[in-house]
Amino acid sequence: MHDSQGLEPLVSGIPPIRSRRGPRRRRPAKLHADKGYDDDHLRRWLGGRGIRHRTTRKGIESSQRLGRHRWVVERTVSWLAGCRRLHRRYERKAEHFPAFVGIAATLIGYRRLAVPLTA
Repeated sequence: MHDSQGLEPLVSGIPPIRSRRGPRRRRPAKLHADKGYDDDHLRRWLGGRGIRHRTTRKGIESSQRLGRHRWVVERTVSWLAGCRRLHRRYERKAEHFPAFVGIAATLIGYRRLAVPLTA
């Protein structure tokens, strides 16, 4: 399945967000996406849900401005892909996979806190 086909179930499946004051937010305020999500149907769907979108348009805009937002996600996915068990699914049982994702995320977070970046 192409990523753009999974956008609606992904956004619909976001649980309510706790806030300190006021009612719980039921959806994100805005969404940043690259040219793979440039579809009139998705733009209308997001607008109907009250979600502002920042999607680069094919042939018109450059994705350079979105790079600073996307880099965090791409970096995290590459960190997870560095774990051998997650790169290819070696597990026979599907319920083991989320457990290994949790372990990998914990190790990544620990390494990030234990070794400060020099930049």
